[in-house]
Order: sequence, then structure tokens, then C-alpha cells
Amino acid sequence: MKAFVIDRYKSKDGLRLADVAVPELAEHDVLVKIMAAGVNPIDAKIRDGEFKLILPYRMPFVLGNDLAGVVTDVGSAVRRFTPGDEVYARPDKDRIGTFAEFIAVHERDLAHKPRTLSMAEAASLPMVALTAWQALVERANVTPGQKVLVHAGSGGVGTAAIQLAKHLGATVATTTSTANLDLVKGLGADVVVDYKNEDFATVLSDYDVVLDPLGGANLEKSLRVLRPGGTAIGIAGPPDPEFADEIGASWFLKLAMTVLSRRVKRKARRGGVSYSFLFMRAGGDQLGQIAALVDDGVIRPVVDRVFPFESTREALAYVETGRAKGKVVVQMS
Repeated sequence: MKAFVIDRYKSKDGLRLADVAVPELAEHDVLVKIMAAGVNPIDAKIRDGEFKLILPYRMPFVLGNDLAGVVTDVGSAVRRFTPGDEVYARPDKDRIGTFAEFIAVHERDLAHKPRTLSMAEAASLPMVALTAWQALVERANVTPGQKVLVHAGSGGVGTAAIQLAKHLGATVATTTSTANLDLVKGLGADVVVDYKNEDFATVLSDYDVVLDPLGGANLEKSLRVLRPGGTAIGIAGPPDPEFADEIGASWFLKLAMTVLSRRVKRKARRGGVSYSFLFMRAGGDQLGQIAALVDDGVIRPVVDRVFPFESTREALAYVETGRAKGKVVVQMS
């Protein structure tokens, strides 16, 4: 089968099209013919080796973290899926590889595709929708009447998180550029801060939750808009000791994460708030719940551009510009 593979981190080729073997199935695996794959910023970071201590992939490996497609075969113990089913997924972090014609996915990480979406639309959702769900439902337990700030509202995670937070009954604020004001308002944002003309930290206050995909100074400034007891959830880092425990990291890696997160953790404690790092995990059951929300009209995907599979490298380069509204997708011929 055709697939885009990584042979070496930060190589001049970066990502190359190659012929590789169709994956073999374990008893709980499902073989999916990929019809479309979402393209995410994390793909570029993995390509460049930024996650090699956390995600030690064996070279060469196939890149890609989102998919929608059709089941073609199932392992002997699979009961939830049969050939012909239309599905979507974010494979487990140790089994990525959606920039390919086929992939083997454990059945627990797979869900039936929202029936109202095209393959390209469905492929745009798993990673960003799971991130929003695990941040707002699992981690923050957002309830009606709370105030939620979602940074970078026109991005992939932002477009999903605004809609989910609104569905959960929150008052939703977001930051975006002037060109995207109408987009985020249409997704349900109650308060929109144009970061080119306003400083969110001076106009927002008493928020219960901040979801931050930017990190750095933006994350530290976000602590100031939280009410006492509020929480900032970062998906761009810094990783913290709790995350190290979650992935069973070595003592050295846990120490490194403790050092990396010390500054923001200290600032959070001084302000009477908290910070936690979220690294989204695969979850077929959650994707099933998200699919129901999509089919009920609660969440809609935002797709900026669809590239042909052969142009996967160009699609990733476009994502790296940071100008995409919502998601970028590659689609099989």
C-alpha cells in the first residue's frame, strides 16, 4: 500500500511517499481502508522529533493521527464492527499511521462515523473533538452557568471546544484574529476578543476554565483571568509530573517535566488556581458520544481545505503556517 513515512527526524525529505505492507491484524484489531485523514500540528512536531522522548517510534513509521474510512476486515475477537462499516478514529498514540491506504486499529479506539458527515468532514474531528471532550467534560467537568475561555477559537481544537462548551451550558469566550470574528461567533462564542486589538487579560475575569493550545506567555497570562479555584488546561505544554505518571515515564523524564512545569505551577498556586497538562488519548466510546452530538446538530466540523492524498506534504506545510480555519484534511482518490 501507499503511505507517507518518516525515516529520520528532521531529515531534508521529512515525509516521503513509499510502498509498505498492509498491516496484519491482531485478534482485537480492525482493518480500515482510509478514505480521508485529518492533518494536525502534532504531525509536524512528531516529524521533527519533538515528541521522541514521549513517543519513541521505531523507524521507519507512517505518520498521521486522524482517519475516516471503511472496515475491510476484523480480528477474530472483534464484535462491534463488521466489513462495510463506516468508521472514524484517532488511533492509539503508539499505533499512529493514518497517512496511508490502510491501518489496523484496536476496536476500542474506533467508532461508527457520524452518519450526517462526509468522509472528509468525519476525518477532521477525532483528535480535536477528543481533546475538547477530555478537557471540558473529563478534566474540568464543565457545568451550566460556568465561564470558559477557549484560546485560538478559529483553530481545530478551538472550533470544536467552543461548540462543546456551549452545549455544556457555559458562557464561552474566545480569542481570535479580526478575520475570524464572524466564524467563532457563528460557532457560539458569547465573548470574542480580537487579540490584534485587545489584551484578553485586561477584558476578561472570573473564568472557571481556560483551554489553552498556545502555551508559553499566553498560558501564564491566562492564569490571571481565572477565578479562585479555577483551572487552566494546556495542550501545548509544559508537560507536568501528573502526565509523567499517566504515561509511566522514567524517573528522569518525570524530573524533566517537573522542572519544565515548575514556573507555571508556582504562578498558579500563588493565584489560587491550578494548571494541568492534557495529552489527548484515543477513545472509541467518547467518539461514539461525539458522533451522536454531530448527528443531532450540536457540533459541526469546520474544514478549511481538502488536499489529495498525494499532496500530504503540502497539506502539512499549510497547517504549519498557522492560518487554517478549523481543520485541514487529505482525501484518497
